[in-house]
Amino acid sequence: MNYELFIAKRLIANKKGKNSISSSIIKIAIVSIAVSMIVMILSISTGIGLKNKIKEKISSLSGHIVINKFDNNGMGSNKPVSIKQDFFPNFTSVEGIKHIQTFATRTGIIRTEKDFELAIFKGVGKNYDWTFFKEYLLHGTVLEPKDKQSNAVLISKVVSDRLDLHVGDKFTMWFVKNIQNEEVTSNKGIKANSKARSLIVQGIYSTGVLDFDKSFVLGDIQLLQRLNKWKKDQVGGFEVFIANFEDLKLKEREVYENIDPKLNSISIADKNFSLFEWLDMFDINIRLIIIIMIIISGINMITALLVLILERTQMIGILKSLGNTNQSIQKIFLYNAAYLIIKGLFWGNLIGIGFLLVQKYFGLITLNPEHYYVNKAPVYINMGYILLLNTGTLVLSLLMLVIPTYMVSKINPVKSIKFS
Repeated sequence: MNYELFIAKRLIANKKGKNSISSSIIKIAIVSIAVSMIVMILSISTGIGLKNKIKEKISSLSGHIVINKFDNNGMGSNKPVSIKQDFFPNFTSVEGIKHIQTFATRTGIIRTEKDFELAIFKGVGKNYDWTFFKEYLLHGTVLEPKDKQSNAVLISKVVSDRLDLHVGDKFTMWFVKNIQNEEVTSNKGIKANSKARSLIVQGIYSTGVLDFDKSFVLGDIQLLQRLNKWKKDQVGGFEVFIANFEDLKLKEREVYENIDPKLNSISIADKNFSLFEWLDMFDINIRLIIIIMIIISGINMITALLVLILERTQMIGILKSLGNTNQSIQKIFLYNAAYLIIKGLFWGNLIGIGFLLVQKYFGLITLNPEHYYVNKAPVYINMGYILLLNTGTLVLSLLMLVIPTYMVSKINPVKSIKFS
């Protein structure tokens, strides 16, 4: 057996059940390591979880990359794009494209007997992927566009509450020509500047993204094709979904290079620049938290180690008199410190991962969707990250403890044995 490890085990066993001077300080050090590990696990898991959930949610609503005309006016009334493109329905020229779907938008006003609401009608076709959107559906069913035009639509809970509309209710939507005109909101102004369509509520959704929920009504793209006098093969644009979000910048560039020069492509990161800039701040915050927690736990371990060395001055003197080198005695205390660190890591992991599992399955911590785009704190549990975090904490803590162990070389064996 390793001699230094054997002595370290004896020291650890000797402390169990005894009230030594260092016992309380050692307990504080173990608690410090555990708390630091809990904070680091929670910060990484919730930070990455929130980032991934927001990115997933934003991309599920409008695709990772949008392809449309260069001269869109940005107000929801697009110039048509032909679906007869080399990249549709399968984007074979670019690898990593998971799905591509058509859409069209036009601004309108929802008018009821009691009130009105400005909204954007988003028309979707049979190729629309409802996989993610079904998660946000509160009442009713998703749309199933067919060859025949449908007047069924999905409205958000925000619009439903404001206008008192429910599944099965009918309402009129006026598609305006000039929404900046102050007279548009009057009955006379609406009739003069817009075209009316009667719609029926088939479902009510809530994505948690208030900018989307306040604005969008989802319906059949054929309605807009007729309203805009487009041909059957004309749409407002294409929404492209990629397999790996980390490749967004690369794929956006490749998509742009493989489409018609008259078309433009824009990624959701560029489209929502301020949002993604805010998400990037998460990485900085996580790094700062990890650095601060490691420093705090390291300082506590240094204090505990110094107390252990001072408490064992007589033992150090005896070991030196028996021929032990300073390096050998240093190893004894580093083994001892490693045991304390591992014990703290064990409890930190147990509590931290336990809390994450509770949050994942029960969602105890809720968030304001107006600020965070989600109604409960999402978690991302990755054992690779947790293992790396534990290994890094153990290694860095031990490296920080190497310098204090040099105090062993300053202890005189004769004096330590004589005056102890």
